[in-house]
Amino acid sequence: MNHQKLKCYCVLLGVARKLPALLKSLPRGNYYLEDQLKRALSSAILNLSEGNGRRSIKERNRFFDISLASIAETASAIDIICAYGYITATFNEEIKSELRISYAMLMKMRK
Repeated sequence: MNHQKLKCYCVLLGVARKLPALLKSLPRGNYYLEDQLKRALSSAILNLSEGNGRRSIKERNRFFDISLASIAETASAIDIICAYGYITATFNEEIKSELRISYAMLMKMRK
């Protein structure tokens, strides 16, 4: 499967591997943030891989656009978690740096 060779895909999976540590920092009663963050990041990864498997440029770009929006949503959810004081600004920036990298790579993949 070609999507597994994409650096962008690998970077997003790296973010996903950090997610359990981030989610442990959330106090009880914040399930909605946990759920939103998981869904946004999953959508970014899944739409990237689905788009990469498409033959037509139009379909490929459509899935990449969805993935880009989901990366932005993931970053926003992490900002909210940081604003609530559940994670440090350093951890926030570390994760968002990886999201920015994958966003830029994905933008270059669009045609």
